[in-house]
Amino acid sequence: MSFCRQILVGAIGLIGASSLLAQPSAELIEALRDFRTEGPKGWSFTQTSHSPERSRVETFDPLKAAHLRWDLITEDGAPPPARVLEAYRQQQTRRTGGHNAPNVKDQLDMASAELLADDGERQRWRFLLTPGAADDSSAEHMESTITFHLATGTIIEIALASFEAFSPVFGVTVESARTTIQYSLPTATNPTLLQHIEVSIRGRAFYFKSLDSDMTVSYSDYEYAGKKPIFP
Repeated sequence: MSFCRQILVGAIGLIGASSLLAQPSAELIEALRDFRTEGPKGWSFTQTSHSPERSRVETFDPLKAAHLRWDLITEDGAPPPARVLEAYRQQQTRRTGGHNAPNVKDQLDMASAELLADDGERQRWRFLLTPGAADDSSAEHMESTITFHLATGTIIEIALASFEAFSPVFGVTVESARTTIQYSLPTATNPTLLQHIEVSIRGRAFYFKSLDSDMTVSYSDYEYAGKKPIFP
């Protein structure tokens, strides 16, 4: 597992002055069981990415052949030139999924659950992480915070953050890392859908090369590509 993939990956109402060790509710456990970090399958959307180095607008259509599902609309605010579009097309044979969000729920240490806040509408839970693979040396230095919407039984935000500096590979020091993933509330016609991802990393490689990086990804123009599902 690559370094970037390992990483990529204000209280609502504090209970007293500290967190509360607690067993997650049956509703939260059920929501986690059915939860997909990237959202439900079968939806087309527009993905807009911004970083200091580049901005992109792409569309995804799950009904197209795997290598044609992604389409590059603009690069750095302009339609991509032919050479960029050709290189982009060649990359699509290795990119068949709809999103790039990391898998989270399988790494939650349920025994470490802490209820940070509960205002009667939303709960905020904190979990330590377990390694996602044999070579995952980052998980033990990170925690996940989940915001759970009680009325709809849905997860509306997941944050992955380091709580101490660590070295995932030789020569690399990560001073801090945080990924926040946000979802919409379900409606009468739509399920909860991925809305926004924000990633921030601070660190150095071999003491002189900065690894500082910031990126935001937003999702819009969702349409169900097939028979319209029925949601409560």
